[in-house]
Order: sequence, then C-alpha cells, then structure tokens
Amino acid sequence: MNDIKAGQAGEFVSTREAAARLGVALSTIQSWVETGVLPAWKTAGGHRRIPNDAVEKMRLKQTESLAGASAGIFRVLVVEDDAVQREIYRRQFANCKFPVQLLMAEDGFEGLMMIGRYVPDLLIADLAMPEMDGFKMIRHLTAHTASPRTAIVVVTALTADEIRAEGGLPDGIPVYSKPIPFAVLRSLVEHMASKLAA
Repeated sequence: MNDIKAGQAGEFVSTREAAARLGVALSTIQSWVETGVLPAWKTAGGHRRIPNDAVEKMRLKQTESLAGASAGIFRVLVVEDDAVQREIYRRQFANCKFPVQLLMAEDGFEGLMMIGRYVPDLLIADLAMPEMDGFKMIRHLTAHTASPRTAIVVVTALTADEIRAEGGLPDGIPVYSKPIPFAVLRSLVEHMASKLAA
C-alpha cells in the first residue's frame, strides 16, 4: 500500500465509497489498494482511505475506455499466461463476423482487475498460470462478482483428473482442451454477440 499522509477528511473516501463510484466490487478496490493500483493510507482503526482525486482519475479512465468502444461491440477477456497463445487469440478473433473488443490478461489477478474495469461479456480462462491461477480467479469471481452477466469458458491443457485434484470448477462452466478450439469459440462468440446486437 502506498505511503501517503492523511489530509482533510473530504479529500479521501472509504473503500466502499470508491467501489460504489467505480462500479466494481469492494474486493476489487481492496486488491487495487494492496497492489498499488490505487494509493491509500490506513486509519488508526485499520480502515483504508483513498484520495478522491485518485478515484476520480480511475473513473475518468474507465469512462474513456467505455467511450472508445462502440455500442454493440462484444467484449471478450482472454486470461492466458503464454504470449504466443495470446497472439493466436488476437489473430483468430480478428476474423469474427461481429465486432469484438478483445482484452488480454496474463494471470488471474490481472484478469480480475480487468473484469472490474471493463465488465466483459465473455471470459476465456486458462487454469495453469503463475501468480493467481485460473482456479483462484474463477472462484473469486463467482463468489464476489460485480458483473454476473460475464459468461465463463475454460481452455486448458489440464486433464479432467488434474482439474478435480485442484478442487474442480463451479458447475456450469464449459471446459475445452488445448489446442485452443477456435472454431467452437468463434461460434460461441458470434452466437452471444448476435443476441447482444438483437
């Protein structure tokens, strides 16, 4: 957490107030504070206080990001630690029949931050990743989600037994084996995007 000094009370907001203003989960704000995405200080009672101007700056950044995407564009977030695989995703989704805004994250923690910021329509997640893996990210998302409309699909090299050994996944999440099944994913994206555009 950044070491900043407390000023007047009106210059700072609580994590709950910041979450409400930014439209993200409280846990997302807490993660952003702990990793330095948002600067903050702690009161004597252990409560975080975030500068108003930092929250406003993040809010403006969100607004600009949303404004940059045309209405009706389908957002897909791919969380994949392998740079080559991410590039393959980029090339494959460039050929979709419907406009797709493709977002990328390299691990589960970055994925959660991007979900909080951009609220994708579809999350395509790997499972075996450094830092926060896909299992933890998906469990956190399904337990604390601020965006229940985000559909989740898993694409992994792990076997069904290996997934079970890690505690499994929440019910209802489709799991596809690598190599990446682009024909299936494109068909899914185009079907979901057509419903969004209707």
